[in-house]
Amino acid sequence: MRSAGDGRSREATLGRPYGTAGTPQGVALVLPSGAARGAGRPTRRSVAAVAALARCLARRGRSDALGVHVVRYRVRGWNDSAADPVRDASWALDEVVRRHGDVPVSLIGVDMGARAALRASGHPAVVSVVALEPWLPGEAVATEPVKQLSGRRVLLVHGTDDERTDPELSYRLAERVKKANREVCRFEVHSDAHGLGGHRAEVMALTADFVLGSLFERDFARPVADALAAPPPLGLRMPLAVGFGGR
Repeated sequence: MRSAGDGRSREATLGRPYGTAGTPQGVALVLPSGAARGAGRPTRRSVAAVAALARCLARRGRSDALGVHVVRYRVRGWNDSAADPVRDASWALDEVVRRHGDVPVSLIGVDMGARAALRASGHPAVVSVVALEPWLPGEAVATEPVKQLSGRRVLLVHGTDDERTDPELSYRLAERVKKANREVCRFEVHSDAHGLGGHRAEVMALTADFVLGSLFERDFARPVADALAAPPPLGLRMPLAVGFGGR
């Protein structure tokens, strides 16, 4: 029996839609950060932190009728084996199918949300995953599931100076995924720390390029195409160029 203070009695929700006001032809689900443990409500700050990315995706995907939602978790924590944000992401994917039918979906996660996006990618609606500075506890990276990523296009992005989520762990995970799935690449943002604030415009442009390319079969930008085609380690340590996506 759940206690009155257990946030799991709440329901996850899809935040207000960004992008197309009609029927979307593809959907991007953005999964915010969180905490290792916690049954309290997610903070507004975690949702606000990904709002700019959601708006960027909606703006760049307007001509393709891209719908964008930020998933609101039931609780703020991962909570060990409960993996609460994975359950919420799976619910959100089912909800997208219920609302919009058989549309392709891209999962975009940040920090804890990135790990949830990778885990939830086995849903049949998912065609691609973007994991930004994924939170991967060191003791779990060797056993983190990867089979569910088969058949999906996968992008990982990490700042080389990140002191909160270890970029070497995301590289090790990318190596494991690449062995089972050729459609994997990873970009390194040199000298950037957690939050990727030093190269925010480039990271958002990279994410949008990958999401729109995978959902709508657009041509990827040359660096993304090269990274997907390159063998490890090159394709998994691709530097994100200053000015990427600039017009």
